[in-house]
Parts: sequence; C-alpha cells; structure tokens
Amino acid sequence: MFFSIDERFYQVLQTSIVDCNHKCVHDIYCSSDEESVSSIALAITYWQEWKNSSLIRRVLLLSLFGPRVGTRLISYCYRVGGRLILECSKCLCVYARKICAEMQCFLFSVQRTLLGSSLDIGWLQRTNQLPIVEDGTTRFMELLHDVSRLSVSSISMCWCLDEDDDDAIFHLHIFRNGVHCLPNNLVYLLIPGLFSNHGSLYFVNTKRCFSKMGLTCHIAKIHSEVTITGRTLAYIFKLYASVEKNSWELKQYIEELCWGSGKRVMLLGHSKGGVDAAAALSIYWSDLSDKVAGLALVQSPYGGCPIASDILREGQVAGQEARRIMEFIICKIIKGDMRSLEDLTYEKRKDFISKHTLPLGQIPLISFHTEASIAPGVLATMSHIAHAELPWLLPLPPFLRWFESENFGGKVPVILPASAAMAITALHMKLRYGEPSDGLVARCDAEVPGSVVVRLEKKLDHSWMVYSSLNKDHLEPDASEMCEALLTMLVEIGTTKKMQGDQVENSMI
Repeated sequence: MFFSIDERFYQVLQTSIVDCNHKCVHDIYCSSDEESVSSIALAITYWQEWKNSSLIRRVLLLSLFGPRVGTRLISYCYRVGGRLILECSKCLCVYARKICAEMQCFLFSVQRTLLGSSLDIGWLQRTNQLPIVEDGTTRFMELLHDVSRLSVSSISMCWCLDEDDDDAIFHLHIFRNGVHCLPNNLVYLLIPGLFSNHGSLYFVNTKRCFSKMGLTCHIAKIHSEVTITGRTLAYIFKLYASVEKNSWELKQYIEELCWGSGKRVMLLGHSKGGVDAAAALSIYWSDLSDKVAGLALVQSPYGGCPIASDILREGQVAGQEARRIMEFIICKIIKGDMRSLEDLTYEKRKDFISKHTLPLGQIPLISFHTEASIAPGVLATMSHIAHAELPWLLPLPPFLRWFESENFGGKVPVILPASAAMAITALHMKLRYGEPSDGLVARCDAEVPGSVVVRLEKKLDHSWMVYSSLNKDHLEPDASEMCEALLTMLVEIGTTKKMQGDQVENSMI
C-alpha cells in the first residue's frame, strides 16, 4: 500500500512518539519550528527503513541519504544549542539584575542608616522663610537670680559627739528670699510630656511651690502616650497620643479652666507637652486667642527628635526589627501608643509645621533648652520619679526616713538613674552628629522660630526640669525656680507687646 509523503510523515512520527525512547522528541516537536520537526521526522523515517532493510539496501541508503541526514542533524543540534545558550544567558541576566537590585537596596539601607538624622537636625534654622529668634538668656539669668536669692537667717553651733574631737560644727540656716513677680490673675498650666503617667511626681514640686505662693496652678491631665476613652460634658471622645488629638484635648482643658476661674491661662509645656501646646495654639487659635496669655516650651522637640527618627526610620538596616521592639515596649509593656513617638520624628514634624503655623507676633513665646552633662559623676545621679506606699505599721529604714520630712509618710521612693541614661544618649548624639543635646532633644531643634530663646549654659538633662534629684545642690536654683523665672519672663514679654500695641493704636488715632 502506498502512502503520500504527509501521511507517511505523520505515521512514522506518531509511531516514534509512542515508542518509549522518543519522549524527548515529542517535547522538541511541540516547542520547535516546522523545519526542525521535519528534520527529526526525516531522521526517524530513515532509521525505520534502515532497521527493516537488508545489508545491501543499508549500504545504498547510507551512501545516498547519509550526508543529508547528518547535515540536518548537525544543523539542528547547532540550532538547539544556540537556543539553549540564549535562554541560559537570559536567565543569568535576570538573576544578575535581581542581585544588583538587592545590592543597591542593601547599600541604600546602609547609607541611610549611617546618615541617620544628620540632614534633618537643625532644619528649622536652615529654612529661610521662618522668622528669626531673639536671645533672652541674659534677661532670664537676671530673673532667675532674683527669684532664687539666698539669705542666711542664723548660724548655730554644736559640738561633736566624739569626746576626743573638740572641733565645733557650724550650721548655716539658709532660706530663699527671692522676689516673686508672678501675678495671681492668671492660671498657670503645666503640660507634661511623654510617658508622664508612669512618673507620678512629674511637675509635682513645681506645682507645690506655685501653690505655696498663692498662685493657681494645675497639671494638665492628658496622657501623652496612652489610648483611653473618656466622657466630657454631653459627648464622648477618644484620646489618642497623636499631636492633633492631644491638642484638641488641651483646648478643651484650657476652655474649662477659663470658664471656671474667669482668668487667662499661661502655658508651660515640657518635652512633648510643649509640642502639644504649640499644636493647640496653631490649630485652635481662633478659639484660644482670648484665653491664652503665653506659652513657654521647655526642652520641647519642636523641630523633631533624632532619637525617635533613628528608631522609626524606614529603609534602614534592621529597621523593621527595631520598630517591632519599640512597639513591644511601648504597646505591650508601657501600654502606650506608637503614634506618641511617631509624631516626634522629623518627617511628621515637617509635615505638621507646613500645615499649621504658630500665631507668631500675637502671643508671647519662649523656647528653653539645655545640654546634658556627660561627666562620669552623672552616672551616680538618681532621680526620684514616684513613690510606693507601705503599710503604716512597717517603719522606714534609717536611710529613707528623711522622706518623712517631705510629707511622704510611709512611702518608699521610686528612683531611677535617669541622668545616667540621658548622659549616654547625649554622648551618642555628640559623637554621631556633633550636636549638643539634653539627652533626647538637640538644642537647635528646641528653638521655635520667632520666639525668645533661653540658651542655658548650665548642664541639665531632659529629666531635671520635672523630677527631683537625690543629690541636688541646695545653693543652686531648682526646677521650680527656673519655671517661675520662665513664666515671669513670659509675663514681661506679654506686657511689653501689649504696651507696644497700645502705642501703635494711639499713634494711628
């Protein structure tokens, strides 16, 4: 029976495909072009005829068709080999590009980590559109000297208990005889900073001193980092740790104080409390213009905090791991909110200041910043941040009985080496960025544009202004006296601006 060329081609090809030794031929047939398939089919045809023919026929077939088959097979092998090399080169190029991209990302992360906040620190001073600051350090030192003036009331003498020692011990009875000029027609509101709810003595000494002078002083009851739910008047609010939410809560607090006392409010915010207070004035100035008499920002990261930015910066080496650790510490252990730390980064501060500006020229503003000491002696300094109550039947040990004189009763002080921690972070920022800081806030980032700046030369860390130290020097001004001097200076600035405004109005008339 005779077959056409096409029928013979497909019959031989299908027979060879069924055969177990030609599975690879089927794969090549499915993926090759028509010329390659025809070459394979022709080779298979010749092989079938060769296998079923006699010796003489094999010799004739080899002499007639051998060179043609060999040439086609060689060309096919070259074609398949070239295609294989091309595909392998494409795969290698893809892998090479992927490796290059990963290396570029890694190098970018390393560069971003090493660069840190070096380009962000002091960005407020490098912005040309913002107003310049005025140095008020000299006037502040004069007011502080008047407030913390010392006097010697009497000198007493007693003998030593040791009989072999005839030396007498002299005791100087020193008391404060300062000049207090704060008016009592204002309400003084102290605004705490981050994690203040974990230190029950935050601003307590300052409030106690102000109350002894007959001044109305309050500590704002806002939790800078905790997410809570509360009820005010006829509406329900949810207080988050973000600057916007805290500013809204602070606005409500100021309005309640003004409504209850009929007096204007003088604000003093420490750390994030100053940022929250500035945000309240920036967003709700139309509602607070007749209720707020001035604002003093004490060690506040108005421009941003390099510590917060270095921890939460995206794209740096081990950035995700550092963020998970901070989320565990703040959210799980401290029961806080990560937004309290995110709002202090340079990125967030730049975005907020670009959208909300302070009413410069319409309200007295003071920026106060210090530099932490990095001397070895700071490592032994302990700060009293809270106290734990004990049963009255349990007497205090002798080395803690001096706390009873400060009306602590049967309470044990909770002390932490806050100054040592601030010294370590201040040394880190000094070595890495070359910028002086109080341990958390760089001095250049604490200066609010258009404000009166107090650049104190005394070495004070970030926690000194709100927590008392166990080894404080009674001959030096304490934190409450510095707060009093700041508020006195704020009253002076407000009075001067009011007089200048009255003179301008009279001249226009």
